[in-house]
Amino acid sequence: MSAPQAVPRDRLLEALEELLGELPARARGLGARVGEGGQDALRSLARELGLVTREEYDELELRVAQLEHRLRLLEAGSDQVTSCY
Repeated sequence: MSAPQAVPRDRLLEALEELLGELPARARGLGARVGEGGQDALRSLARELGLVTREEYDELELRVAQLEHRLRLLEAGSDQVTSCY
């Protein structure tokens, strides 16, 4: 067997510079993947605990406001009908 050949120092430095240049982008990509996995785990846990999401809460809040408004309209209409008699 022959001994492995030594890599020229210039080539080694170029490869190291290239890897260091890619490091921030790779770290961001890894952070995004870990963040997505963490969010999925939290959503799953919230579901198991019976918690609602912010979006679900906002939708329900809007529906309640709409129902309250309709009820006020009905009550106001009822007051007008009884005052006519």
